[in-house]
Amino acid sequence: MIVSSSPSWQLCFGIIADGADHETISIDKWPTKMTKEHYLEIRNRYGRFASWAIWAPPGDKPKSNIGMLDLLDIDEHPELLDRVKPEVIMVGLNFSRSIESTEPFANFHDSRPRGQDYKIRYAFTDTRFYGAYMTDIIKDFPEKVAGAVGAYLRKNQEFVRANIGRFESELDDLRSKDPLIIAFGVQAFGIIKGHFRDRYTIVKVPHYSNFVSKENYRKQVQAVLPGL
Repeated sequence: MIVSSSPSWQLCFGIIADGADHETISIDKWPTKMTKEHYLEIRNRYGRFASWAIWAPPGDKPKSNIGMLDLLDIDEHPELLDRVKPEVIMVGLNFSRSIESTEPFANFHDSRPRGQDYKIRYAFTDTRFYGAYMTDIIKDFPEKVAGAVGAYLRKNQEFVRANIGRFESELDDLRSKDPLIIAFGVQAFGIIKGHFRDRYTIVKVPHYSNFVSKENYRKQVQAVLPGL
C-alpha cells in the first residue's frame, strides 16, 4: 500500500482523490475533537444559522423528529464531543425560509411540512460523515427560489464577498486544519469553488430539495462520496 499525500479527510475516510490510482490509508477516528468550551463558542457565535449533522431517529414517518434539537444540547449530551466532526463541513446556499425557531442549531432541522432536511438525515445516518458541521454560504438571505438567489448575487458581488468573508471567519473559528467541504447543489458549490479553488477539498453533492425520494437521494450522494 502506498502512503498517500492526500488531504487528511481522504485518509480518514479512505477516499481516493480524483485521478488517483493507488490506495489510501483508512483511519477510523477523525483526528480533531472539540472541547466543551469550543462547542459552546461555536453555538453562541453561529448557532443562529449553523448546525451539526446529528438528528433524532425518525419515528413512523420519514420527517418525524427532524426538529428535535435537544440532542444538540451539550449539557444534556456530553457525548456530542465524540460525535461532531468540525473538519467535515456541509454547506448549503441560503435559508430557503426564515427559521422560526429561536433555539440554536435549528438550521437543517426543519420540521415544517415542506421541509426536505429529512433527506439529509437519511443520506448520512450511519455514515462516516455523520456529525459534520453544517452552515450556509449566504447568511441572512431567506429565499426559496434558487434562481432568485442567483440573480441577486450576480448583481450584488459585494454582498457575496462579505458572505465569503463571514464563511472564512467561520472556518477559522472551527479551527478546521484541512476541511472537507461538501456543497449542496450547483450554486453553493460554484460560489465556494470559485473563491477557494484548490485551497480546500470541495465536493458537490445534489441538493436535497430536488424532487427525489430519500432512498434515491442517498444513492446519489453515495455516488459522489465513495465509501459513504
